Amino acid sequence: MTSGFINITSGMMNSTMSNNLSESIQGEMESALAFERAVHLAVSIIFGIVVLVGFLGNLLVIIVVWSNTQMQNTTNILIVSLAFADLSFIIFCVPFTATKYVMSTWPFGTLWCKISSYLMYVCAFASVYTLVLMSLDRYLAVVHPITSMKIRNRRNANFLVVLTWIVILGSNLPAAFEFHVLEYKFYESNRSTCILEQNYSVARRFHGCFFAFGYVLPLTLICVLYGFMLKRLLYGVVPGGSQRAESIRSKKRVTKMIIIVVGIFALCWLPIQIMFLVQYFGHFEANPITFGIQMTANCLAYMNSCVNPILYAFLSENFRRSFRKLLCCKGQVSTKFEYERTHAPRGADKETKEMLLNNLNHTNNDCSTKDKNCNTENTVT
Repeated sequence: MTSGFINITSGMMNSTMSNNLSESIQGEMESALAFERAVHLAVSIIFGIVVLVGFLGNLLVIIVVWSNTQMQNTTNILIVSLAFADLSFIIFCVPFTATKYVMSTWPFGTLWCKISSYLMYVCAFASVYTLVLMSLDRYLAVVHPITSMKIRNRRNANFLVVLTWIVILGSNLPAAFEFHVLEYKFYESNRSTCILEQNYSVARRFHGCFFAFGYVLPLTLICVLYGFMLKRLLYGVVPGGSQRAESIRSKKRVTKMIIIVVGIFALCWLPIQIMFLVQYFGHFEANPITFGIQMTANCLAYMNSCVNPILYAFLSENFRRSFRKLLCCKGQVSTKFEYERTHAPRGADKETKEMLLNNLNHTNNDCSTKDKNCNTENTVT
């Protein structure tokens, strides 16, 4: 994702044909080196923040969900899959992309060039298709709340997550063979970088597939699912009987949170996708301005991997409370009993709260005796 920088520096290579550089070429070289130093500083700061926040935030999400069995419903299992994809992206992609910007040579060898590039696209595809699964889960919960109860359980959610990762790991194997280490000269210094194969037709096909199957197709599926969902929420009557007002509000809160997560993903990845399209399907002029735009687009895409935990903290009261208790070491995160006790409808009297707690105890007994995969909707809110 840093080929623009190579194009900028390679555009000056013809200047090295003579050992005695003219003053104008010397000034041009000094300007290029000053630009490089500015890039090094910006990348070190921005990518460092992304790695720190993304690593801690996504790791915290995984720990919170898997340390609290009451939060392990279908939606939160998918959230863990998304957090794992973002965490992997932070570990295997961001530091090595930063290396391309900061260092003049690629020090990790050809094998790791292929592996890290492969994992980069695996994590990107895993993130967006996990969002598709989350949207499908919301669609079933909102549009088919009764008939979907048998399939919306932890066992099926885990199966879909594993299946999705296996398909993505297999389908992205060709990406590992499209990257290599390119060696080139910048004035009188030898340089190298990990880059996509410099075959124009191969690069166009590669980025065309990434745009179609890693951006347009999944976001189209998500929009279709949310279209049906919003139609049901705004105009329809939920089939299968009436539901508690608190249950309906809970579904709306969860749906709103996931819509925001999807929207942030689409906005963060749109600039870099546009840059790829312009670079390989349009007219791309390599210069410091276009490189600055490309670096900003890269930063936005990578920032998406650290923003989701922040969204959960702001939009989900249960996540926020669980984060606080884990960070402050105040014991285990809240149980389902505590959730219902603290989430009784505003203005409810004592008898109403007692009724909620009695219903909760009855539900807990049913879950323990009938179905170990019993799915609790409210634990994500």
